[in-house]
Amino acid sequence: MSGKLAPVSQLRFTTLVDAPLTVAFDVARALGRPWARPLTEVVSQRPWRDEYRASHGGGRLVHTRTFQATAAGTLVHEQVDGLPRGRRRVARAMAAHLDGYAAAAARRALDVTQVVGAALVDDRRRVLVAQRGTGGLAGLWEFPGGKVERGESDLSALVRECREELGVAIAPGSFLGEVPLDGVVAGGAPGASTLRVWSGRVTDGELVAHEHSELRWLGAEELEALDWIPADRPLLPAVRALLARP
Repeated sequence: MSGKLAPVSQLRFTTLVDAPLTVAFDVARALGRPWARPLTEVVSQRPWRDEYRASHGGGRLVHTRTFQATAAGTLVHEQVDGLPRGRRRVARAMAAHLDGYAAAAARRALDVTQVVGAALVDDRRRVLVAQRGTGGLAGLWEFPGGKVERGESDLSALVRECREELGVAIAPGSFLGEVPLDGVVAGGAPGASTLRVWSGRVTDGELVAHEHSELRWLGAEELEALDWIPADRPLLPAVRALLARP
């Protein structure tokens, strides 16, 4: 966690939380803010942004948070505007509050089952896509992957899932993005889990569709025409950008 005094009447803080977007957002809302006066929520865009305000004298205090997915967890950016005095005291209070917040979110994340996916790219700048064969999403397309087991890292789960689903070894690459999942995952709280996707490449083995009805290698211009599962479609811009890299 880091914080610095900004000019005029503004404070900014950045905190890296070892938790998915949904958990980072929900725990932040539950813990509130370390202010003596009550604040009123005016914006709530779960799990990306919220904003609270309070009036004091002739001015207004505004506290805004944004939540950004990264490979290491959720990066939380906080900005406080309109502090007439006591900025150093508020900065100390916020620093202590954010340390406790990061620890609480990390603990809560242990009870949430995450889902990971791989956008595997070949030497011809094509990405591997897989068609669901069973269940309520049968016939829809996705990037291969699956659930992270308790005590397992995201990348370890990604390697294991690709071995089990596709029969190949992979090398994970760059982090591409995170999407909140609707409904219940592995019996957890509704809407708590997210899908986190990395790029990657096959390093060994021959592809076999152990759990899907079909596998295809597709170019960037072919992706939009597929009928995607809802969680994967928001990641298509990042995948197309990945395929466009030299």
